[in-house]
Amino acid sequence: MTFPELPSHQTPSAGELALEDRASLRRIAGLSTELADISEVEYRQLRLERVVLVGVWTEGSAAAAEASLTELAALAETAGSEVLEGVVQRRDKPDASTYIGSGKAAELREIVLSTGADTVICDGELSPAQLTALEKIVKVKVIDRTALILDIFAQHATSREGKAQVSLAQMEYMLPRLRGWGESMSRQAGGRAGGAGGGVGTRGPGETKIETDRRRIRERMSKLRREIKDMKKIRDTQRSGRRRTELPSVAIVGYTNAGKSSLLNALTGAGVLVENALFATLEPTTRRGEFDDGRPFVLTDTVGFVRHLPTQLVEAFRSTLEEVADADLLVHVVDGSDANPLAQISAVREVIDEVIAEQNAKPAPELLVVNKIDAADGLSLAHLRSALPDAVFVSARTGQGLDRLSARMSELVESTDVTVDVTIPYERGELVARVHGEGHVDATEHTTDGTRVKARVPVALAAALRNFATF
Repeated sequence: MTFPELPSHQTPSAGELALEDRASLRRIAGLSTELADISEVEYRQLRLERVVLVGVWTEGSAAAAEASLTELAALAETAGSEVLEGVVQRRDKPDASTYIGSGKAAELREIVLSTGADTVICDGELSPAQLTALEKIVKVKVIDRTALILDIFAQHATSREGKAQVSLAQMEYMLPRLRGWGESMSRQAGGRAGGAGGGVGTRGPGETKIETDRRRIRERMSKLRREIKDMKKIRDTQRSGRRRTELPSVAIVGYTNAGKSSLLNALTGAGVLVENALFATLEPTTRRGEFDDGRPFVLTDTVGFVRHLPTQLVEAFRSTLEEVADADLLVHVVDGSDANPLAQISAVREVIDEVIAEQNAKPAPELLVVNKIDAADGLSLAHLRSALPDAVFVSARTGQGLDRLSARMSELVESTDVTVDVTIPYERGELVARVHGEGHVDATEHTTDGTRVKARVPVALAAALRNFATF
């Protein structure tokens, strides 16, 4: 799928890499989410992790770096953490050993001590070596952006398939990061290896505890892949059933918390969960709707995307993302109140391109929908209208612009319906039900020969009704 180029941030000048920037950690104001007016007992019951965020600013503007850390703070809060402080260091690239360099890691240790934090969250994916080295210096738990997103998905997954997908993604992430301490690294002798009567093949060094853990994880991953493959067959059957009805398929895609579920509710009255939180939706929800001209269609709400979405999650949720590849129209929802909506568009399109390329699917037309215009300021909206001239601007909360959106959706999904005038015998009531279920009925009349129906129906149903045409 090809898309028009989006305006990019101005590349940093050489002055932005000045020594004074590189030598200091930038404190990001306003990220603290410390609880106010709460007793110690109540606080202990909450048991929130107290975290310090740390990022490395390698490219783009300072505002973009701070926006990325602000998003990390929102992710941490979604996971149930209490953000105490956020810091950003200016570097040309992350340190290969400790992500931020040993000197800055020591400074980070002082911040951890002064704030009383018990966890450090890094705004990037750390290698196993970086994770270990940084933990040794700051002396508290260190996790990266990928582990944080995986944790959120694990908390929000509710269906059997969703839980299996998240478990698989977590194990893929965990496998190269397994570590052992002390006696756990000792050799485990199997069976009666230590005894005299063990026999041939039962004596020897055996395997280490970490090797045992890796083997068990690989076995569990193989089992999960088989289970997900079986569940994919069920999803494929459901999707092929919708294809047989020839109902147009519309997929709602977009950045997490852009308002996709709210839009689904506004267009179809679905009543699905709407929450002002990241990744509130993990399982796709499909509902039936009607275009302005009365044609029925199915609308699917998909999982939200995020910048630097972990590769493990894209792989694990492949079957879910196939809804995107099979759609006749993509309704791409953008949060108009976000500080950088154009970056959100780029992040979503990157994942969509990857999914469609893997499925060898024909790119579906894309309709950009800028949501939450009731919460956006006028200047930002004016800029977006200029940058995205073909977008539809709506508010799923107030209903503003939804009529225009429905009209554009109807225009972009070509009608393949056939107009029929048929008299269906009373003993073929199932055909009458199909006409009402799959088509748009203009008129009905009960005659002595059967039910006369004038309607617009899909091509396949029109062929089944051919013998009952009224002349």
